[in-house]
Amino acid sequence: MEEKKAKSEKVGVGAWIALIVLILILSGAFRTMDGPIKVLDFTNLSGAFGTIGDTGANLIGSGGTGAKDGFMAGFNLIPAVMFFCGLLAVFEQLGAYKASEILFRPLLRPLLGIPGKCGIAFISSFTGSDVAAVMTRDLYEEGSITDDERTIFVAYQYAGSACINNTITGGAPLVAISPVALGPCILIMVFCKIIGANIVRIILRLSGKKRSKEGKTA
Repeated sequence: MEEKKAKSEKVGVGAWIALIVLILILSGAFRTMDGPIKVLDFTNLSGAFGTIGDTGANLIGSGGTGAKDGFMAGFNLIPAVMFFCGLLAVFEQLGAYKASEILFRPLLRPLLGIPGKCGIAFISSFTGSDVAAVMTRDLYEEGSITDDERTIFVAYQYAGSACINNTITGGAPLVAISPVALGPCILIMVFCKIIGANIVRIILRLSGKKRSKEGKTA
């Protein structure tokens, strides 16, 4: 059904260009670039809070603890999430979702059992969990993925969340003394994420068969 639907929908050159640009923006490839090209990165487009005077602290401050610090950390996410929702709506109108369904279906359907429409969220989950979470919610609410597919995708995303970004930033001190290069470390994490998601996939399939058998015997 999914393949017939994808074939019936024509995807133009503009949709493919929109998909490529969106993947580049979410991939983090231009995050540390110099010059105007650095705008092709979501983090750079989201910007940063300015510092307060000569203190070096921004709106979030420093040294906070407890619920108040947690609230400010959550507050810090609002501008980026709001910006992304608007950005996503623009690229959706340009046909990026339809193109991603065709491009990622041969990879994601056998690998994780999820449709190709999850491709953009799949790419963005390597560098950030917030954007991928928003996209996954939207995909479920519009009926593009089922509840089981959402569960499998969430299991993939939140095991080693944002593995590239967190490894480079939070794990920087450990990477410096690690006997293994950064690339193999990330590949191992991605492999474990895929294994974990497929374990959830198997559990859901077995539980679904069990429910169907119970329904027949009832």
